[in-house]
Amino acid sequence: MRRTGASSPKLVPADVLISLNAGLDETVNLSETLAMDFSTLWLAVIGEECDGLAAGGVTGRMALAGLAMGERWAEFRDHQSDTVRGWACYARVAVGGDLSGVLQDLKPFAADPHFGVREWVWLAARGRVIGELDLAIEILTNWSFDPDPNIRRFASEVTRPRGVWCAHIPALKLEPWRGLPILEPLREDGSRYVQDSVANWLNDAGKSQPEWVRGLVADWGEIGVADRIAKRAMRSLSE
Repeated sequence: MRRTGASSPKLVPADVLISLNAGLDETVNLSETLAMDFSTLWLAVIGEECDGLAAGGVTGRMALAGLAMGERWAEFRDHQSDTVRGWACYARVAVGGDLSGVLQDLKPFAADPHFGVREWVWLAARGRVIGELDLAIEILTNWSFDPDPNIRRFASEVTRPRGVWCAHIPALKLEPWRGLPILEPLREDGSRYVQDSVANWLNDAGKSQPEWVRGLVADWGEIGVADRIAKRAMRSLSE
């Protein structure tokens, strides 16, 4: 039976933490990730020490681990630990290369069955997307038609104008309509996972361009839009 995750990092059972830090199991929620000792996990998986993994914010430590992993990322893309697979996402981005190749290599992570890896991959890719926004939108527009809802969700999530744990995308805060090639194919998506991402995208945009969001949702209402998207996209505008 799958365990129920602790409600806070301090409440994660010792035996669970030992298994997670050894790279033998996957996390079941964010509390477990925040409770982990990345230095211990790194030593268990890589076999050597890595400075800086024991302190600081979790996204910074993920990025640092990816930078240290570097070219070895492919060795760990199927690792049992979701956290290690997350490191591999950051590592692939750190290695660099043309954006198309980077995104293609990240695509399996975007389809990962674990929720955490699906978050780490878009967070890892965010900087490259911001740096080459027009090209990223061109590439990711095709992902909006992918049969896998996880891939479709990535296309929306990685381009959200705002974020809590990530850099904002100033260009899309100012001109959110530039993201329409990605969003239009998703307006009637049948997956709630995708619907929530699209709604959050528009809710982000509404904080800087509220009239545009109102107009878009109204236009979509004429041609078809998932009710969940329409309601959630407007939630901040109705406050």
